[in-house]
Amino acid sequence: MPAMTNDTTNSAAGSAADLATGDWVLDPAASWVGFRHKSLWGLVTIKGTFTKISGEGEVDAPGHGRGTLVIDAASVDTKKKRLDTHLRSADFFEVEKHPTFTFAADGITADSAGNAQVSGVLTVHGKSHPLTFTTQVTVASTTDVTLTGEVDIDYKNFAMAWKNPGGTVRGLTTVTLKTRFTRA
Repeated sequence: MPAMTNDTTNSAAGSAADLATGDWVLDPAASWVGFRHKSLWGLVTIKGTFTKISGEGEVDAPGHGRGTLVIDAASVDTKKKRLDTHLRSADFFEVEKHPTFTFAADGITADSAGNAQVSGVLTVHGKSHPLTFTTQVTVASTTDVTLTGEVDIDYKNFAMAWKNPGGTVRGLTTVTLKTRFTRA
């Protein structure tokens, strides 16, 4: 998984609060979604990425927008083939019935300090749950905008509670993302 950056430099066009209205599309080659989750009583951290993502957005007023991010659940990659197969199974993602995770952002509000407050609904495993988090605007120009962030998600909100006898899967999953959108 790529390292997160704290670079908050904006290009010559200014901040995300100054982005032009219109349609934007996710650049999947320059974007990624990763996760980490402590298991085995907090002793082991499982890390991975999703290799297939898509999305679109709309800036409807300066500093305000909305958009959708779609993650192909079967594209999970922990670099451990057996674990990836297990995560795709009915024990967790159940990709045959629920092939995608979708985050529909109904409100994205940028400020002049290089942050954007994001609120919307996350749908995973056929269940939807509201989600609000803050991202950092690491690039903002007339042609592209990049948001990076991290949010903790309780997988139990999405009916994914593996009933194993050892109780090894507990707690929150931290999702890390970098999304680059370009003008459509």
